[in-house]
Amino acid sequence: MDVTFVRLRSGSLRNRGANFSSFYIPPKVVPNPYVKRLAIVYENLGNWSSLYYKVPNYSLVAPVVGFTVYDSPSVLGTEKLNLSVKGKPISIWFDDYIALRWKNDTPKCVKFSDDGRFEINNMTSNNGCIARGQGHFSIVVPSSPHDPMTLKKKKNYWKWWLIGFGGGFVGVVLLILATTAIFKIVKRKRLRAMEKRSEQGVAFDTFWVGASKMPSVSMVRTQPTIENDYVP
Repeated sequence: MDVTFVRLRSGSLRNRGANFSSFYIPPKVVPNPYVKRLAIVYENLGNWSSLYYKVPNYSLVAPVVGFTVYDSPSVLGTEKLNLSVKGKPISIWFDDYIALRWKNDTPKCVKFSDDGRFEINNMTSNNGCIARGQGHFSIVVPSSPHDPMTLKKKKNYWKWWLIGFGGGFVGVVLLILATTAIFKIVKRKRLRAMEKRSEQGVAFDTFWVGASKMPSVSMVRTQPTIENDYVP
């Protein structure tokens, strides 16, 4: 990542323009609001470009470069300025080898705004881009199934899908085991309660019938009584 700035007079920018790094600002460009001196801060994000800027269904094939204009009363002010382009547009160019690497696709220019929006346009005949204001710029091509970034995204997608599926399966198994354990505990408590109630009653003799143990009553517990002494 590279950050530099150029300080110059507004009159010099209007009369002669400015040529620095990846940008050429033609004459007849003035700051808005107008100031006597201004500073142009230039950024080249290099290998960090894809971490800060992304375009859905497209891949960056060039580093993101950008510039921002500030007032410059002494060295670098805090007020951000706009540029009023009254003549030719601002030119942005990239190394030719970047475009040649992707000659099988149609490269496009992309401009990123501060609010996160982006705008895609065709490149010029000399593999450059044009703009009428400050911002961040790069070159993109349509994503392909063999693009490294696309493959990485698919790999991460399947990775998280497998993790989610495995976690859900383990959760279901644990739920089933917990439900079974609770059912056994409740059933055991009910059996203990029944046994306790049976122990509180009158105990019966038992005898075996084959392999089964059966209750047995050896005597009549309640003697019959006549409700009325009168017998016809």
